[in-house]
Amino acid sequence: MNRTIRHANPEDLPRMLELIEFGRQKMRAIGNMNQWINGYPRPEQLLQDIREGNSYLVEEDGVAIATFAFVKGPDVTYNKIFEGRWLDEPEEDSNSQKSPKTDYHVIHRMASAPDVRGIMKFVLDYCFNLTSDIRIDTHRQNITMQRVLEKNGFQYCGIIYLLDGAERLAYCKAVEKV
Repeated sequence: MNRTIRHANPEDLPRMLELIEFGRQKMRAIGNMNQWINGYPRPEQLLQDIREGNSYLVEEDGVAIATFAFVKGPDVTYNKIFEGRWLDEPEEDSNSQKSPKTDYHVIHRMASAPDVRGIMKFVLDYCFNLTSDIRIDTHRQNITMQRVLEKNGFQYCGIIYLLDGAERLAYCKAVEKV
């Protein structure tokens, strides 16, 4: 088994949509009926990720088995966190104004083919070779993703709200670069 990661290109869109549908089916199978609804993520979003150089495919022996977006911060939905704080930001002092941290990356729209194992660790190892601070959010019902994140050293930080007002659980992991 030879796994690699590469940037996606527009010709990859049909396979990416297939992988997204597999991800949606996995979520439904665990009772997560409310994430990735109403056609999200739309092909236009995936093409925007590709144009901006943020879209990736994991290939195994030349076959795309997973897709994800890896985006440099800041992410506007991460500027405010509720019922917690980002691990790498100091507790707020009521007398100080703090500006949001911007030197982090975010993983979005992660999906893989059925029966693929160990893909998140593979993706995280790749991403942590590019940055030392990664944030991820997930739906409250996405217990599988929450467990995978915790298993890989991410810590729950609080709640963020998407631009449409939808709640997400926010996770972070920062590693020391040597």
